[in-house]
Amino acid sequence: MVIVITVVGAVIPALTQEYPRYRVAASIFQPLDSWVYPALEQLSALGYVTTAMTGMRPWPRIECARLVEEASDALQKSILEDHRPSDLAVRLHAALEREFDFELEVLGGGRTRSLRLESVYTRVMSISGRPLTDGYHFGQTIVNDFGRPFAQGANLTTGFSAAVQEGHFAIYVRGEYQHAPGAPALSEAVRTLISKVDQTLIQPAAPFPETNRFQLLDAYLALNFKNWQFSFGKQSLWWGPGLGGSLIFSNNTEPIPMMRLTRVVPFKLPTFLGWLGPARVDSFFGQLSGHRFIETQSGLFGRPVDPQPFLYGLKISFKPTANLEFGFSGTTIYGGPGLPMTFAGLFRSLTDYGGEQGTLGPKDPGDRRSGFDFSYRIPGLRNRLILYADSFAEDEISPIRFPHRSAMNPGIYVPRIPGIPKLDLRVEGAYTDLPDGLLFPGFYYFNVRYLGGYTYKGRLIGHWIGRQGHGVQAWTTYWFSPQNTLQLGWRHGKVSGDFIPGGGTVNDISLHASFRIRPQMNLSTFLQYERWAFPVLSSGARSNFTSSLQLTVHPRIWNKQVDHD
Repeated sequence: MVIVITVVGAVIPALTQEYPRYRVAASIFQPLDSWVYPALEQLSALGYVTTAMTGMRPWPRIECARLVEEASDALQKSILEDHRPSDLAVRLHAALEREFDFELEVLGGGRTRSLRLESVYTRVMSISGRPLTDGYHFGQTIVNDFGRPFAQGANLTTGFSAAVQEGHFAIYVRGEYQHAPGAPALSEAVRTLISKVDQTLIQPAAPFPETNRFQLLDAYLALNFKNWQFSFGKQSLWWGPGLGGSLIFSNNTEPIPMMRLTRVVPFKLPTFLGWLGPARVDSFFGQLSGHRFIETQSGLFGRPVDPQPFLYGLKISFKPTANLEFGFSGTTIYGGPGLPMTFAGLFRSLTDYGGEQGTLGPKDPGDRRSGFDFSYRIPGLRNRLILYADSFAEDEISPIRFPHRSAMNPGIYVPRIPGIPKLDLRVEGAYTDLPDGLLFPGFYYFNVRYLGGYTYKGRLIGHWIGRQGHGVQAWTTYWFSPQNTLQLGWRHGKVSGDFIPGGGTVNDISLHASFRIRPQMNLSTFLQYERWAFPVLSSGARSNFTSSLQLTVHPRIWNKQVDHD
C-alpha cells in the first residue's frame, strides 16, 4: 500500500488542474473537536462558502483559510448587491479571520515559518452511576471522544498542543495525561455472551484497572509537495457529513498511527471529468492495536496477536455544484497471522470481491468496507435546509450498488429556525439493523477472521450505533456569538435482541455550553443524563449522570513568522 500511495501521489498531480492556484506550503490539520467546523458549516449552509468538503475531515488549516477568503468575497458581494448579511454571518467571518491570521498571511505571500503553543487544557469529568463503556457489544455513554478512557467516578484529562511550520515541512503534537477510575470485572454471564457473539474464548474474570497515562493524540510530521501532503504519525479522521457519527471512520477511537496522503486544497480533474467540480482525496495506511483473536485455517490465533493487522483506506469527494457534494470511500483490514502482507495480497484486497472471500485461506482478500455520502442544499430552501446521508456496506464494492444491504445514517440541518435566526437544528438517524435482516446477528463491524472487528484498542472506529442497532439524535444550538454557544442534545439507541439476548436501549439528554471568557481562554461545560436498559447487564434499568468542566487556554506563544517574499 505504501507503493500505491506513492504512485497516487506522483501520478495524480500531473493529471489534475490546480483549483485554485495557491503557494505550496505544509499545513497542520485543524483538530476535529475545534469550534471552527460548526462555524464554517454555518457559513456554508448560509451560502457564503460553496466549496467546503464537509464529508472529509480534518481540514488543513490552509484550506480553512481559503474558505475564509471565499466567505469574505461572498459577504462583500452580498453587500454590493444590497443583500445585507446576517449579523451572525459577519461575526463568524471576523472570528475566523482572527483564528487563521497566520494562514491568511501565507496565502498572501508570507513566508511559512512559525513555532507556537496552540493550546493548554484541563478537563474534569464526573460520572455518577454505571456508564456503558463497550460500544462493540452494548453501547457507550461518552462517544466520539478520541478513545479517552472513562469510568464511574472522577475522570481527568490535562493536555497541550503545539505546532512547528517551516516551508514544506510541519510538525504537530497533541498530548495529554489521562486518568480514569478502575471498574469491576464483568459477570460470568456477560463474559460468556461476549465469547459467543464474537466466537472467541471466554475472558478472564479480571477487574478493569485504573488508568493513569500520558497519551499522544494527533502527533505527526507532514511534508507538502505540490499541494499533496504526506504525513506520518498518529492521526484522526472523520469521513462523513454528520455530527453524531460517521459510519466508516470517526474519532470514536484514539488516533491511529498511519502514513497518510491527502490533498491540501481542491483540484479539478482534466478534460470532460472537470464537470465533477472541485475534488479532494484522502488516503492512509496504518496498523491496528488491541486485536486479541484472529481466526485462521489452522485454528484460533489468540492473545497476544502478533503481528497486529493493518488498516488502509481511500476517500475522494467531489463538489460538482455549490449545492451538491458527494464522496466515495473504502477501508480494508488485512494482514496478521495466516495472511502475510504481500504485494499480491494487497492487490487482491483492492480488486477481488468474490473468490475466497471469508474462507480464511491465504487468498482471503481481507475485511473490506465501502462507503458513500452526500449533502444537498434543498431547492427553494437553499439557505434553510440541508439534506445529507452517510452509508456503508460490508464486503461490497459500494452501498450504491447494494442499498438494501447497507447501513445508513441520514440527517437534516436547519441553519436558521424561522423567527429565531441564531438558533439551528440538526437531526440524524442511523441503523445497522437492516429491515431485510443480516447474514448473521451482529454482522456489521464484525469479521469472521478478525474477531475483534472494526476496532482500535477495543473502540469502534465507525459509528456508536454499533453492530446491529438503530437510533436517532437531535441537537439545537443557540449562537450567542461565534465562540459562545449553548447546545441541547438528545440521543436514543436500540440494540437488536437478535444480537444481544433481550436487546437494549439507551436514552440521553445533554446540555453543552461553550464560552470565550477571555480573548485567549475558553470555558466549556457538559451535562448529560442517561438511562439504559440491557437485561444481560442489569435486571432493571440503570441511569447515570455525567458532568464535565474544561478550561482551554490558547497562548499562541513562541509565535514567529518572517518577511514576505
